Amino acid sequence: MQSEKQKNQTETEKNHLLKQISFIKEIDQLKYIQRKTRLFNSNRQENDAEHSWHLAMMALILAEHSDKPVDMLKVLKMVLIHDIVEIDAGDTFIYDTSKNHTNTQEELAAAKRIFGLLPEKQAEEFVEIWKEFEEGTSDEAKFARSMDRLEPLLQNISNKGGTWVEFNVDYRKVYEKKKAIKEGSAALWNYAENLINDSVKEGILKKNP
Repeated sequence: MQSEKQKNQTETEKNHLLKQISFIKEIDQLKYIQRKTRLFNSNRQENDAEHSWHLAMMALILAEHSDKPVDMLKVLKMVLIHDIVEIDAGDTFIYDTSKNHTNTQEELAAAKRIFGLLPEKQAEEFVEIWKEFEEGTSDEAKFARSMDRLEPLLQNISNKGGTWVEFNVDYRKVYEKKKAIKEGSAALWNYAENLINDSVKEGILKKNP
């Protein structure tokens, strides 16, 4: 016979697991959030889940180029969860001038709701990691954000301008957004900057006078 204490512990463990399963089911929706950028050499739009996975792989492969030593587990957590809020808030195109990209109140509410499906300690950890990524001041956040800026740059180049051409985005806007890469890695920024300038020479990115 189980004691009352054992029954309560079993019930607590069951509820803990059920909360985690609930979260796992909820984030499946990330696969349906379409981004503006398209897969490499493709017309198909990337979804947020694919984007997050790709950033995680990039972070693992490119870790040696981080300017500062970083906690890679935290970086991986950042890139894997940073867009989960878009399940509620939707994807905001980086070159969209009609939205305030620094106003994260809607996304914060989304973070609290979605991560709040998890057991309390995990929920608190994930919200704090998401906030750290958004603030972009820690070494881990800077490197994670470098990945987030680099991937669509590579995609657009592979697609002969991609969203730059589709949405009439010029060199100045691209350069302004992509220079965040240098906050996490001077080497990757040097590579990215050369790609941007080469894109102008090749005619896939326009440079207004």
